[in-house]
Amino acid sequence: MVRLLAGDIGGTKTLLRLNEQMETGEVKLLYEKEKGYPSAEFSHLNPMVEQFLKEAAQFLQETEADSPRPAAACFAIAGPVVNDRSKVTNLSWDLDARQMESELKIDKIRLINDFAAIGYGVLVLHPEDLVVLQDPHKPQETQAPPAPMAVLGAGTGLGEALLVWQKGDKEDKGNYEVLACEGGHTDFAARNKLEDGLLRFLRERYGRVSVERVVSGKGIYRIYEYLRDTGYLRDTGVVPSAVVEDELTQMDPPSDPSKVISDHALGRSVRALGKGDRLCMKALDMFVAAYGAEAGNLALKSLPYGGLYLAGGVGGKILPKLQDGTFIENFLDKGRMRSLLENIPVSLIVNPKVGLLGAALYAQKLT
Repeated sequence: MVRLLAGDIGGTKTLLRLNEQMETGEVKLLYEKEKGYPSAEFSHLNPMVEQFLKEAAQFLQETEADSPRPAAACFAIAGPVVNDRSKVTNLSWDLDARQMESELKIDKIRLINDFAAIGYGVLVLHPEDLVVLQDPHKPQETQAPPAPMAVLGAGTGLGEALLVWQKGDKEDKGNYEVLACEGGHTDFAARNKLEDGLLRFLRERYGRVSVERVVSGKGIYRIYEYLRDTGYLRDTGVVPSAVVEDELTQMDPPSDPSKVISDHALGRSVRALGKGDRLCMKALDMFVAAYGAEAGNLALKSLPYGGLYLAGGVGGKILPKLQDGTFIENFLDKGRMRSLLENIPVSLIVNPKVGLLGAALYAQKLT
């Protein structure tokens, strides 16, 4: 039996999880579901891990002498990881897996990008962790090797990853490996007159416009600004809501203006009395359309007949809009290639711990 440590490292909060792998290969949870710590209260990840392991030993009624160290650990990092090193975004932590192995006395430690961890997490999700947006309702042909999968998610930015099957030897049947990428930083492609205007609007502000300028949490507010501050209002006669503008003006950082727009679009604002604001509704409609189009782009590049999965913090907050057909229609809107995309299952991940689950699975692969 070996112990395995997993972590999901964020600028605000870090989640840690301790598992034990039995000789049969079965993995069981040893200490709580996961334990969260305020990241900024620690000078480095190492003292946090030491505190967590000490608390776990006390819970398991073990002394320091008879409490075994984890054999392997994997930490998902919100930021770039190069050669098992990473400087965590929004923290002063400079992480080096080799240094951590030595100080924490853990034989194998790996650092992986947080979106790569989400990719691995997809492999251990259950049906209740997903909301199906497109089900082909067709029996999929058995493929050898199994079909690729793809993951993308709008959150702070736009993450993308691919899962491809790696064939094993005679004793090892093989498994999926995650290929992390920076697809969110590819160019935003306008598809109609309104998006042409959005592209020009953002180009004046940023110069080059990546797709995550639009398809990310902040993108919803950027689209709203474009509609409010350009000719769309003149052409349509839509008037900005005084209630919405008042809420945006009185916000204190770090409040989220995109949440204000989404809430008013979906009629969730208390001040909106259950009615959706027209300008906010149009902004959210454009956002979801662009999200669906980018998902379709990723699908065409990878043909993920094993499934395309949406992750990130935005999807769950706007679920009714993702389910109204706008997303899938724009996902499929690829001309002659539409029939290919109609055969790809599309689901939204609603388990917020998918990254931690992925890190735990990766730690298991290290043993």
